[in-house]
Amino acid sequence: MLRTIAGWTALQDATGGLGGKAIVAFFNEASSASRRARPELEAFCAAHPEVDVFTVDTAVVRDVHGRLGVTAVPTVAVVEAGAVTQRLVGMNTAGAYEAALLGPGIALDGRVAGGGDKAAHRVTVYTGPTCVWCTRVKAYLDEKRVRFKEIDVSRDPRAAQQLVQKTGQTGVPQLDIDGTWIVGFDKARIDKLLGLAT
Repeated sequence: MLRTIAGWTALQDATGGLGGKAIVAFFNEASSASRRARPELEAFCAAHPEVDVFTVDTAVVRDVHGRLGVTAVPTVAVVEAGAVTQRLVGMNTAGAYEAALLGPGIALDGRVAGGGDKAAHRVTVYTGPTCVWCTRVKAYLDEKRVRFKEIDVSRDPRAAQQLVQKTGQTGVPQLDIDGTWIVGFDKARIDKLLGLAT
């Protein structure tokens, strides 16, 4: 069921203080991607009324996205114990929302499938809250209409440890594209792995 939230207090009230898991969708009518994505999320919710999704219009409600570290619309976030643990950023289809949100424990698993303009790739972007290059790599993927999962390592210590184990690096951004790791915003390698090179 899709429920519109009027502010931070309303979101806390509706979710029992954000103590468990919640799905929160951020849109803004000024964003063309938001206008395209919202009907797809509505279609997902209509097909799965058992799933509660809370929507926030960032043009009207200004005290939620900042508290949860959401900087782009559209974003569908899984919130656990008051912090965003996973995000689905950019334009997605109802099928993509279904694949992402109906996984075990309603967690985004990075294996979004169906719809979109590009062949399905598993793309995870590891970011930090003050990282300028993280913002640039996310904007680039949005521009190319590549769906990705974002993990903020400042909010997920386990993910930060996994980065060091996989790449030996602690800096962000880091990208996992179908199991291949890229440290930093290496546009040429991103294009090659995603088949974006001209």
